Amino acid sequence: MKDILTHPAAFGFYAGMIFFGIASYHLICLKLEHNRYKRMLSDKLEIEANTMSKMKQELEAVKKESENLRIRVQSATDNGDGKLVRDLEIFARAEKKMMVAAPGFAGPWEQAKQAAYQELNDEESGKAQPKRFFQRFFGGAVQATNSNQQQEQVKSLPSSAEHKPDEAHAE
Repeated sequence: MKDILTHPAAFGFYAGMIFFGIASYHLICLKLEHNRYKRMLSDKLEIEANTMSKMKQELEAVKKESENLRIRVQSATDNGDGKLVRDLEIFARAEKKMMVAAPGFAGPWEQAKQAAYQELNDEESGKAQPKRFFQRFFGGAVQATNSNQQQEQVKSLPSSAEHKPDEAHAE
């Protein structure tokens, strides 16, 4: 028996078994690591699928909201007051353009009205940023005239006080 265990072929068999054990160990480790990578990949794909579905839902919600806002704007411009405000805005823009170029009034007036109409349609459809001239006329004009009047009053007070000091103190 001792001869069989110490035979050179037995040593080859022992070395082969050692290499087989090492190879088997690495094979088992690789299979475990491969299974772990599969789980990680499936988890990642699941997370990405959930994220994509949430993004699609948000996109659909934003599209619906955008469509609702477009319908609201359209209905606001279709009713009486909205139509009047829209027409007034068109005329205000056309007038603004006519201030720049008005050698012959009829042709440029119609061109300016059409250009203003196209601009307003672009703004309402969301292709351009809104710019309201008409609001500037009423909103900014009141503040500007008040500040101009105050400046004129301030300028007039010192000059009248210098010329008539007794009347300024009497009042």
